[in-house]
Amino acid sequence: MYAIIETGGKQYKVKEGDIIYIEKLDLNANDSYEFNNVLAVFGEGSNVKFGKPFVDGAKVKASVVAQVKGKKIIVFKYKPKKDYRRKNGHRQPYTKVKIEKIEA
Repeated sequence: MYAIIETGGKQYKVKEGDIIYIEKLDLNANDSYEFNNVLAVFGEGSNVKFGKPFVDGAKVKASVVAQVKGKKIIVFKYKPKKDYRRKNGHRQPYTKVKIEKIEA
């Protein structure tokens, strides 16, 4: 059984036991979280539920593993022949989440 959830403006295909990285949530490690924005649930065989836009009564329960940062990205701006250079780095914060249970 797997589901498609929406969080942080993005959609994720998840199943029980998956570990995913989502946009940062203000939670601590070992906290539990419930995703209510479930777009679709795919069960065994041809048991499929699609929402308009969300499936009624469907939830995905998860627990927070850690708050992490992504890989560093270098932002370099320059204008040729004008002696203008700016170097900046960025590390996107993520929340590492383990999917515990899918309730349809």
